[in-house]
Amino acid sequence: MHKMWCWLIVFHLFVLYDFVHCITLTEVRVPKHTIRGHAVKLECHYDMEGEALYSVKWYKDGREFYRYVPRDDPPGSVFPQPGIAVDLANSTSEQVILDPLDLSSSGKYRCEVSAEAPSFQTVSDHGEMMVVVLPDQDPYITGGKPRYQIGDPVRVNCTSGRSKPAVHLVWYINGDPAEPGLVKRYEPRITGIDKLETSILGLEFRVKPKHFKHGDMKLKCLATISTVYWKSNEESVEGEKLQKAPTLESRRAVSADSRADRVQAASSNWATENTGRLSASKLAIYVFILLASYRYTS
Repeated sequence: MHKMWCWLIVFHLFVLYDFVHCITLTEVRVPKHTIRGHAVKLECHYDMEGEALYSVKWYKDGREFYRYVPRDDPPGSVFPQPGIAVDLANSTSEQVILDPLDLSSSGKYRCEVSAEAPSFQTVSDHGEMMVVVLPDQDPYITGGKPRYQIGDPVRVNCTSGRSKPAVHLVWYINGDPAEPGLVKRYEPRITGIDKLETSILGLEFRVKPKHFKHGDMKLKCLATISTVYWKSNEESVEGEKLQKAPTLESRRAVSADSRADRVQAASSNWATENTGRLSASKLAIYVFILLASYRYTS
């Protein structure tokens, strides 16, 4: 019975030891997006809680590629695999440097930390990383005209440079995102040995008065890849000014002629009336003279 109690006490001490001394991973940093040809730093921070560190191991897609064991000489070791180029001189127990990166460097990266005996505790965490190939050309707009009138159709395309993954394109009209019904989507074009992708996004609509701000219409295409690429291209087109119809000048001319005609007609009527009045006066005088002569002879 005494031995049984001794073993129970020892067992509880081991359990209590494991409970009190528990190593923890405080942070594992694996960038979500990196750029082909650049270097990247993978970080693994931990708290041993009084335990002695046995090893830190890094895995890509389940395969170990870097190991750090403090008691080894040298402490760092590399296990080659495709897409992995470890900068061993700058890698430590809490970081590993990959330089340079390739498309095959994309994958799931896991850090595993283990304690020495007697606990041999092991903790791990992981993160996904995608290697990006930046576009070889900024986005450009095709199909546009320098001027548009109300009612004209607009048919333009925005095209990105070749990249991996495909660039995300968005159209803006006068600074506002284009309505989904105006956007025409195309499947990315895949070309070359490296299978890079070209994105194309169309924009089709009829011009309305609301599309012109101070006589201009601005069409902008924005191209992005996560937070590592952000470029745009904008075109400003004018609203075609309609020529004034000549009818207003004609009416003004007709109105002026009519006034002139009325003035001339009024002058003619005045002359005719005055001429008639003068003739009647002369006739009255002539009659008066005849009557006077007749009385005198009588």
